[in-house]
Amino acid sequence: MMIRKVFSLATLSVVLTLSACQNPNGGTNNKQQAVHDTLTDEALIDLVQQQTFQYFWDGAEPNSGLARERIHIDGEYPQNDENVITIGGSGFGLMSILVGIHNEFITKEEGLARFEKALNFLDKVERFQGAWSHWYFGDTGKPKAFSKNDDGGDIVETAFMAQALITIREYYKGGNEAEKTIAAKADELWKGINWDFYRNGKDVLYWHWSPKHGWGMNHAIQGFDECMIAYILGASSPTHAIPAATYHKGWARDGAIRTSITKYDIPTIVKHNAKDGEVGPLFWSHYSFLGLNPNGLSDQYANYQDVVTNHAKIHIAYAEDNPKQFKGYGADKGWGWTASYSTNGYNAHHPDNDPTGVVSPTAAISSIPYTPKESISFMRYLKDSIGDDVWGKYGFYDAYSESENWYPQRYLAIDQGPMVVMIQNYKDGFIWNLFMGAPDVQEGLKKLGFSAR
Repeated sequence: MMIRKVFSLATLSVVLTLSACQNPNGGTNNKQQAVHDTLTDEALIDLVQQQTFQYFWDGAEPNSGLARERIHIDGEYPQNDENVITIGGSGFGLMSILVGIHNEFITKEEGLARFEKALNFLDKVERFQGAWSHWYFGDTGKPKAFSKNDDGGDIVETAFMAQALITIREYYKGGNEAEKTIAAKADELWKGINWDFYRNGKDVLYWHWSPKHGWGMNHAIQGFDECMIAYILGASSPTHAIPAATYHKGWARDGAIRTSITKYDIPTIVKHNAKDGEVGPLFWSHYSFLGLNPNGLSDQYANYQDVVTNHAKIHIAYAEDNPKQFKGYGADKGWGWTASYSTNGYNAHHPDNDPTGVVSPTAAISSIPYTPKESISFMRYLKDSIGDDVWGKYGFYDAYSESENWYPQRYLAIDQGPMVVMIQNYKDGFIWNLFMGAPDVQEGLKKLGFSAR
């Protein structure tokens, strides 16, 4: 059933329950005529995924077909950025479009047309040694500076987009003529990224390069955080690959990424790119793993299934501990902290940075492949205990605080996308299978010493 209208959670519960009650021969099952607003876990997950998908479908910037950086239901945009598109969030969005086709939220023809528009836009805009800028104006295609010296290529945002391009290529490469054309365009864009250039001649990747400011940001990428995928793809590139040593010396810090640090008696396994004893926001365990399947994935430093699962479990343990006694925290209530809107603007929330009890739904929901029981409990808590204060046109709003009675009707692409993709990976591994099945990705993982069962 395709949902294009905005319903309250209670109304959607009735609609979906009525649909489920229909007999194949018409009419309703007498035992189920008393419709109530209790959804099965499967129906709840489907509802959240399909409504969130609309951010990237109905909510897309119309000229580019890509994801708006943010959507504010109140219509207020203090930075005048209503039509600014985000490259990383658009990568998540393109994977979400594949999910939409896979689940028949949209037709194959609709999806293909959107990919044609989006990839043509990506091909025409200014790039920097093949890398895209963090932001572009959707109406003009001109880059928008993220900060004073960050007005050129962003290899991390580009990695999030490249992850999507590979999945698009793999999905369409065996299709009809139009589909093979899209696969070829995705492949061309992926192969045009000069990963080796972003080493700046050293054994580490640098996040930014600008034609005006050069390497002025001077931001070396070292683990563990959301950037692991940049190294995996850099090693996998058939055209501009980085040496294996760059991963081991740069990302893994010559082995110093290993750690015996625990939090709430749960091993972190890798040193998070934070202060000693702290763990980062949960997007660190999501963005790289939308395509990269952590299950059974190991290298000489860690088993990444344990890394990401333990990261989520630490957040759950913090919710249970609830040292500041914020309202609505718990393993079967509100949990999960990440970078999102906050009561003080924007904040990278985590258990050691939680000043006002702000919970970001993407943190727990995107962790569903790692912690299914607790992630589903969280969705049910939002539906049953908070309801329409946290639910709108594109699914759950970006963040809320029960303690502060704060429920802004605002969305961010980077938070909506992982929910759509990770719910699908939990269901059937769809995006994981596309990405991990790519021959160049397999070669890159082998080159870096990864094994996967």
